[in-house]
Amino acid sequence: MSIERELIISLLKLTREGSVSHELINKEAKIPLQIGEELLQKLQNDGLVYVRKGFVQADSVQRLKLAVRAMELGADVERVSSVLEWQEFENMAAIALERNGYGVQRNLRFKHAGRKWEVDVVGCKKPVVMSIDCKHWHHGMSPSVLKKIAEEQRERTKALADSLPNPAVKIEFASWEIVILIPAVLSLTVGRSKLCDGVPVVPVLQLQDFVSQVRVYVNSLEHFQRTLRIGRL
Repeated sequence: MSIERELIISLLKLTREGSVSHELINKEAKIPLQIGEELLQKLQNDGLVYVRKGFVQADSVQRLKLAVRAMELGADVERVSSVLEWQEFENMAAIALERNGYGVQRNLRFKHAGRKWEVDVVGCKKPVVMSIDCKHWHHGMSPSVLKKIAEEQRERTKALADSLPNPAVKIEFASWEIVILIPAVLSLTVGRSKLCDGVPVVPVLQLQDFVSQVRVYVNSLEHFQRTLRIGRL
């Protein structure tokens, strides 16, 4: 058993609501207090937690980094995902987009072709629209599973593109002349493929770098371009 791994799992479980005491973490992880304190100090030195006056706290970015560290130490992905909140992935996606100058809308709902659709996170920076599906688990993602997930996100994004112009969609890009919509899947870790039928599968901790460079690679990615109105001559 990896003591550090078990400590991190306990940290992720207990810090969802805020700071927690050393004693409670060690009790949850079932490790001696002194060893726990040494490991917490190590994690703090690595920038993964804040330790102060006997209490430990981890912000949303640190929690995702802790999750990745736990899996590097051999933790089961589903076990790690079970102690993360779904919203943490959406928050990370929103932060990465906003830091790169994108306007963000979460849980965009719309109707098209007699169906209701929803996209987890949409980022807008003229003329690009990032359409992101947040998968906070990573079940080893076999090629067939990954293909299905990517295809479903492609279908959602195409439905959004085909629904335009849509007066019911109250979002920034609705007033643009040209829109380029790019589907993407956000995962917890790196899978076997970073590109599935043209749809990028992006590890959560690499999302900001991906977003900052997406315009350079847009032609090599699956995308849907729509002209919403003709500009003035």
